[in-house]
Amino acid sequence: MAVSVHPFFDPDTCSYSYLVADPRTRQAAVIDPVLNYDPARSISGTQTADDLVALAQVHRYEIAWILETHVHADHLSAAGYLRTRFPEARAGIGQGVDEVRRDYLRSHSCRPTAIEFDALFADGDEIQLGDQAFQVLATPGHTPACVTYRINDMAFVGDTLFMPDFGTGRCDFPGGSARQLYRSIKRLLALPGDTRLFVGHDYAPGGRVYRCVTSVADERLTNKHVRDGVSEEQFVAMRNGRDAQLKAPRLLDTAVQANLFVT
Repeated sequence: MAVSVHPFFDPDTCSYSYLVADPRTRQAAVIDPVLNYDPARSISGTQTADDLVALAQVHRYEIAWILETHVHADHLSAAGYLRTRFPEARAGIGQGVDEVRRDYLRSHSCRPTAIEFDALFADGDEIQLGDQAFQVLATPGHTPACVTYRINDMAFVGDTLFMPDFGTGRCDFPGGSARQLYRSIKRLLALPGDTRLFVGHDYAPGGRVYRCVTSVADERLTNKHVRDGVSEEQFVAMRNGRDAQLKAPRLLDTAVQANLFVT
């Protein structure tokens, strides 16, 4: 039986989060939950997370996992809030989070307490969800902590890969690597062509309708950065050149501190 996927979109950060459930057992996982945040007033809100909670209650889902694909630099995670709503849920992220923490502490004088995740996932780990399971794929490059969660014919790729008309994630954060990202993406694009890829953001180039899902076949054919025929050297040159011109995310320090540490 296929899992059910419910996407939630935060227009302020163009972020997608997902509620993924095993329909028979009603066990569910939340992937990349978003905490609403107004930087001008330094006020956070829970509307997007509350919409997710409400839907979980309607379907009588038991939230077993809160999963992060990476340490987000452009929005605040709602994982902490959701753990107050679902105390039995476990929180997990890729084991590369320790490298992200070390890089952050080397460049900042603060010594806050690290957020405690219940699980740090390695490549190849499995995460049970009712009768089914996610397979963890290490997909570093955007950050060292990036992982993809694959279940059946679906993969939740975070910021590793975007819709074909937008391309790929940036690699200029500490520990990022365009070469590593290329190899991670090629690993994803070696999955069967009908594998559905659920992205962490969509910026809707040209004002098209926002979308959260693409496929391996479509990415291989049309991704503007990494379609078939683009070599590793071509990609690295493009990605590094593009990243050198990008502005830092407006919530960079706020988001990384909130998503890594208890301050």
